[in-house]
Amino acid sequence: MENKPKVALITGITGQDGSYLAELLLEKGYMVHGIKRRASLFNTDRIDHLYQDPHDPNQRLKLHYGDLTDSMNLTRIIQECQPDEIYNLGAMSHVKVSFDMPEYVGNVDGLGTLRILEAVRILGLEKKTRIYQASTSELFGGMPENKNERGFYDENSPLYPRSPYGVAKIYGFWITKNYREAYNMFACNGLLFNHESPRRGETFVTRKITRAVAKIALGLQEKVYLGNLEAKRDWGHAKDYVRMMWMILQAEQPEDWVIATGETTTVRDFVRMAFNEVGIEVEFKGKGVDEKGYIKNIDEVIYQRTTGFSPGQQPTTNNQQPKEGQEVLSVDPTYFRPTEVDLLIGDPTKAKEKLGWVPEHDLASLVKDMMASDVNLMKKDKYLKEGDYTILNYFE
Repeated sequence: MENKPKVALITGITGQDGSYLAELLLEKGYMVHGIKRRASLFNTDRIDHLYQDPHDPNQRLKLHYGDLTDSMNLTRIIQECQPDEIYNLGAMSHVKVSFDMPEYVGNVDGLGTLRILEAVRILGLEKKTRIYQASTSELFGGMPENKNERGFYDENSPLYPRSPYGVAKIYGFWITKNYREAYNMFACNGLLFNHESPRRGETFVTRKITRAVAKIALGLQEKVYLGNLEAKRDWGHAKDYVRMMWMILQAEQPEDWVIATGETTTVRDFVRMAFNEVGIEVEFKGKGVDEKGYIKNIDEVIYQRTTGFSPGQQPTTNNQQPKEGQEVLSVDPTYFRPTEVDLLIGDPTKAKEKLGWVPEHDLASLVKDMMASDVNLMKKDKYLKEGDYTILNYFE
């Protein structure tokens, strides 16, 4: 008798992590179900390459309309799928925006987790279904007194969330632990530190930087506005982190895990690295809200190789290629958070020692990956604009 493939259900499958996780699970032979919110516009860009026609007899990826605020809908989908593994990646995950819509964040990120756990319990799937809850480094709040003796945050560090997003996620964290202990469910939290990729949402700072740098390099934009350049983050590649999610649900015992690189970088240095990928050296002058970034030097060889253009080349549009001395960055206090988390750095020792997880990407390769993707993306806009076609601009 042929063994049936494992069945996985992913909430937030259209997001960065969901798309990479779907790829990984399909490669491993899973039947993958994903939940997507209904919208009047197509919002499946990140998983379009995985799409299979529902009429395909060998279909292994199936999408369901759903929402983490709708318990009846979630229960029905879980009953239909009978999943071996659930990965709850769906969330309103933008920290800054969470201050503007705290009630919604609490409903989705906090109670949404409860709805999934309770659906599994009500359906009698406690012994069959393993659950991964996407928790976050924002639970630690960047409080210096909560670090371990090495100066990192680990699984034993006290929690002190400093945003509505973090507070909502702390409910998800504790309710997952509670259901694990109360009902003997295989339910785990993954406390993920910042993880990025070419598929990162455009409003997150790393993707905002790489998109802007690509536009500046191609003459489509003059400068970028950012918030706290001193903020430090532990940035990893989403591909490494979704692999760890899967490993967590293959472990012998359900536990909570920190997923991080153990290295930290400022927003300012991320900007430098992004510009370096297109051969542009940036220098910063001023302090605080008066700090600005200027082009100090352009390596013509690297610039031409990555963009296909020459510095100062006159395009057919009104835009000018970047030049030395150009102001390319300003600080905008609008992007400051009411309570800022200045430093987040995680200790992945447990994940490495107990599960053998080793990141395959460092920050340099991550920035290279993101910049190559965004330069290629923005070249399309440049060619369209120079061909007198209208470019669609998206603003948030």
